Amino acid sequence: MRLGAHVSASGGLDKAIDRAQEMGAETIQVFVSSPRQWRFHSPKEEHVLAFREKSEAAGVAPTFFHGSYLVNVGGTPDLVQKSVDLLVENMNVAAQVGAAGVIFHGGSHKGVGFDGVLDQAASALTEVLERSPNDAWLIVENCAGMGSQIGASFGEIGRLIQAVGSPRMKVCLDTEHCFAAGYNIADPKALDDAMDEFDREIGLDRLVAVHANDAKVELGSGVDRHENIGDGHIGIAGFEVLMSHPAFRDVPFVLEVPGPDKKGPDKENLDRLKAIRARLGIAI
Repeated sequence: MRLGAHVSASGGLDKAIDRAQEMGAETIQVFVSSPRQWRFHSPKEEHVLAFREKSEAAGVAPTFFHGSYLVNVGGTPDLVQKSVDLLVENMNVAAQVGAAGVIFHGGSHKGVGFDGVLDQAASALTEVLERSPNDAWLIVENCAGMGSQIGASFGEIGRLIQAVGSPRMKVCLDTEHCFAAGYNIADPKALDDAMDEFDREIGLDRLVAVHANDAKVELGSGVDRHENIGDGHIGIAGFEVLMSHPAFRDVPFVLEVPGPDKKGPDKENLDRLKAIRARLGIAI
């Protein structure tokens, strides 16, 4: 169980490793290009090479890229194609730097229902995989269930992955999104039930990352609002329950919390996770 955080790649992709080391991150997630623009800016070759060298020397791994927030495989044909192209760009760079893969949000079905967009979503993701290197995973993230979001339930995610039919389709489980979607991951019995459902609908072998976030909102709220570790409704005790579950024993945890100054994950939040891991006697 390696613990890390989303870190900035501002100033060059390799700078993400410098920032990871400053906070003691063992694994990281980065935006390789702006998450709020359709235009993709590929990193310079020297930054790619420096990233590989620094990450190997520092032992920071695995690396995950997070796709653009604009991606929506449930939208109009034009929007879906732009989403595919952007994901392919991310996947290509992921392969270049040796990242595990690209985490993405499925987007929204715009009120037509999951069944109404399943085929087009599966077709879009199949195209992404066909156009990208075989050594990069395409990692779908569960959502909080706000509005018409795709993938709030493990059942929807499982059906999407089954429709794509590729072993390269993986899952990132966001703790806040789970909690907001009604999965009480802070309760031992409820967590057992949730992970049994995950295994049944998706398969635990597909779980490759956890976004570790406390919840600013109550269970089942359907609202995506992250809180610092221990300061929300999941709490330290909830993360002890979560991290002690065998389903997560070998899965990297990546912080996406707001931080004390609203500048993102920091050493203090990472140290809270490390303290829980130490109390539980979990090996890195």
